Amino acid sequence: MRAPHRFIFYFYLLAMLPLASHSQTNDLVKYVQPLSGTAASTTISALKHGEDGSEKFANTIPAVGLPFGMTQWTPQTRTTEVKCLPPYFYSDSLLSGFRATHWISGSCTQDYGSFTFMPITGKLQTEASDYATPFAHKDEVSTPAYYSLKLSEYNLQTEMTATSRAAMLRFTATKTDSVYLLVTSNSDEKQGFIKVDPKRGEVYGYNTVHRIYQGWGKPAGFSGYFVMKVERVATRTGTFSEGSVFSTDSIINQKDIGAYLGFKLQKGEQLRIKIGTSFSSIDGARKNLEAEIQGWDFDSLAEKNKQVWEKALGQTHVQTSSEKDKRIFYTALYHVMQHPRLYNDIDGTYPRFAGNYQLNKLSKGNYYDDFSMWDIYRAHLPLMEILQPGLVNDWAQSMVLKGTQGGWLPIFPCWNSYTSAMVGDHGTAFIASAYNKGIRDYDVDEAYRLMRQNAFKVAGDTDYKNGMGRRALSSYLKYGYIPMQDSVQEAFHKKEQVSRTLEYAYDDYALAEVAKGLRKTSDYNILMKRAANYKNVFDPKVKMMRGKNEDGTWYKPFKPDSRAPYITEGTPRQYTFYVPQDVPGLAGLMGGRPQLEKALDSLFAKKEYWHGNEPGHQIPFMYNYTSSPWKTSKHVHQILSEEYSDGPGGLSGNDDAGQMSAWYVFAAMGFYPLNPVSDEYLLSVPLFDHVKIKLADNRLFEIVRHQKNDKASYIKSLKLNGKPYPKTFIRYADIIKGGKLEFFMDEQPSQWGKASKDQPAGLKGR
Repeated sequence: MRAPHRFIFYFYLLAMLPLASHSQTNDLVKYVQPLSGTAASTTISALKHGEDGSEKFANTIPAVGLPFGMTQWTPQTRTTEVKCLPPYFYSDSLLSGFRATHWISGSCTQDYGSFTFMPITGKLQTEASDYATPFAHKDEVSTPAYYSLKLSEYNLQTEMTATSRAAMLRFTATKTDSVYLLVTSNSDEKQGFIKVDPKRGEVYGYNTVHRIYQGWGKPAGFSGYFVMKVERVATRTGTFSEGSVFSTDSIINQKDIGAYLGFKLQKGEQLRIKIGTSFSSIDGARKNLEAEIQGWDFDSLAEKNKQVWEKALGQTHVQTSSEKDKRIFYTALYHVMQHPRLYNDIDGTYPRFAGNYQLNKLSKGNYYDDFSMWDIYRAHLPLMEILQPGLVNDWAQSMVLKGTQGGWLPIFPCWNSYTSAMVGDHGTAFIASAYNKGIRDYDVDEAYRLMRQNAFKVAGDTDYKNGMGRRALSSYLKYGYIPMQDSVQEAFHKKEQVSRTLEYAYDDYALAEVAKGLRKTSDYNILMKRAANYKNVFDPKVKMMRGKNEDGTWYKPFKPDSRAPYITEGTPRQYTFYVPQDVPGLAGLMGGRPQLEKALDSLFAKKEYWHGNEPGHQIPFMYNYTSSPWKTSKHVHQILSEEYSDGPGGLSGNDDAGQMSAWYVFAAMGFYPLNPVSDEYLLSVPLFDHVKIKLADNRLFEIVRHQKNDKASYIKSLKLNGKPYPKTFIRYADIIKGGKLEFFMDEQPSQWGKASKDQPAGLKGR
C-alpha cells in the first residue's frame, strides 16, 4: 500500500484543506447520535440473555475526536477508572468534567491513562463530590466532532472539539465571576504527576497505566501523558489532593491529585485551552499539540474536524426514505471508527509493546493498539478491509510488531500488553483474513512464524502466566479438544473448554489458509485436520456441542439453553453454530442440510438467539447453507428492527469496540462475512434502496434493491454487473474492484440460492 492510502495521514491532510472544497459534501454528521448506547439496553434479547448489569449496557460514550484517534474526549459523570464503568452514563445527573479518555468504546474493560478538565465558578473546590454539577440532556449538543453543554449552576457554556491526538475546549462565561480550571489525574492507584509551569504557560503530567487480566495491576510499562496550554495568564495556581490545597506547582503519587488555575472572567468572555496527548512522553504530547492544533480559532478547528468525519462517513452513502434507519446506520459507522487506537506520536514514536518505558520509532505507517480481538475479527475488521485496506495493513503490521517485540503474537492486545482475554487466538484469524484479501505490506514471514508459534508451541510457565501463548494448548494438542478436567486456571476466563476448542479449530483453519498461500504443505495438512476438531465436541445424541471428559464421556448435566461452565458467555445451543469454517460439515453432523435448517428454526422459535454477544452473529446468515436462504433475510431484518434503535438504549449488549455496530452496517447493506478469513460474504436483502461504497482509486461498488412494493421482501434473482448471479455469497474481489450488485424482489420465495452448488463450500471444498 502506498503511503497516501494511510487512513490517519489522509484524514490529517484532509483536515488542513480549505473548507470551501467540502461545500458539496452531504451533511451526514447530523445523523450520528453519540449518546446511542450510553443507557441500559432496552432490546428483547438483552433483557432475556444479559447475565449481569454490564451485559445490559452497550457501554459506549459520546466520544469527540477523529476516526481511530489516540484519545477520545467525553463529558464525565463517573470519576474512576474502574472495570465495566465507562466515564459517561446517560442516567447520571451530575457532570464532573471533560475527560481525555482511553476507554475502549462499548467494552467491559476499564479506562487508563486519562485526565479530566473541569471549569467551575465562585469559590475554589477540589473534591468531585463538591464541584460536580447538575446537567440536563436538553442542554447537550453531541456530535463526533463537537460537544457542548450549558452548566447552569456555574453560568458557563462549555464546548470541545478534538483531533487524533489533541483537543481544544472553550468556556464562555454567562455571568461575571471567578473561574477555576481543575486538572485531575484519574489514577485509582494513587499514582501520577501534574505540574503547573507558568513560564511555558502550561500544565502537564502523566497518569501511570496498569495492566488488566493477565498481570492484573502490574505496571504496563507506559503512561498517558498530556500537555495543556491556556490562552490567558492565571491569577492564581496550585495543586491539591483529597481536598487539601497546596501552593506548590507540582504534585506526584498521591490520591486524587490535581492542579488548579484561577481566572477572572467578565460576562461574555471566553477561556480557551488546548491539550496534546501521548503514550510516549510529555514532550511527545507537546509536539502532537503543536502539529495538530495551531492557534486558538475554535470554530475553524471544529469545522475542519467535522469535515474529516463527513469524508469518513461519506465513503458509504445510503438511500432510503427512513431517516431513523439513516441515524442508526451512520451512528453505527461512527462507533466502528473508534478503535483500534492510534498509539504513535506525530513523529512515529510509540511505547514498545509489553515493554518497560522503552520507546520505538516507526519507519512507515502508524502503530495501533486496543484490539478487542475476540469481537472485532468477525465483522469490524472485515468491514475496514473493504473501506480502508491501507489502514488494515497498519493494523496487521502493528500486530506483527507486538509479536516481535514481546516474543509471542498477542491474543487480545490492549493497554499495549498481553492480556489473553476471552478465548481463541484471533490475532491469527485477523492476520489471515488480511493476507487472504491481498493486504500484505508487512513482514509476512515473521507474521507466519508468530502465528505458527501460537498454534504449535506451548509457552513456558513464566511466559504463560504473563499471558503469552494459547490457553490450554497442551490439552488441545493431546486430545483434539480441551477436556473438562483442564479448568484453564491461568486465564481471566477460566474453563469454557468447548468454546476454546471451537475457536482454536477456526484459528487453525485460518493459519492453514496462510500456510497454503506460502506453500507450507506439511503445516497446511496438519492444520486443516485440526480445523475439524469441532467434531470432537459435538454430541450426536443431542446434536449439539457439549462438554467432554478426558475419557471421552460427555459432561453432565446437559442443559442446552442454560449457561454452562464449558461455554463462553452463552449456552450450548447458541455455541453449537460456531463453525464458520465448515458450515456444511456441521450440517453433516446434524444429519444434513434439512436438519441444519431445523436446528436454526428451533433456535429462533425458542427465542434463544442472543444478538447481544458475538458468537451468534453469524447464525442468521447460516440459512444461506440450506434450501431456504430466504430465511436469512427474514431473521436479519427482524434483528435490524428489534435489536437496534436510535435512542440511548438502542444497542443490544456491549458494542465491543464496534463489532455490534459493524454487524448492523454489513447487514443493512446486504452482505456479511460469516467466515471472515475467507473472501466470501453471505448475502441478504439490503435494508436500503441504494448503497454506494467509495473504494480506493475512485472505484465504486453499488448495491441496488429493486422492490415494486413493501410486500416484495424475497429475493427473486440477482445480477452482478448486469449478469445473472445465482450464488448466496459474493467475493471480496468482486466488491473491491467496484461494480454493481442488484437485488430483484418478489412477494414469494423463489428458487434463488437453494442449490448447494450456489452456496459456500466447507473444509472439503477448500
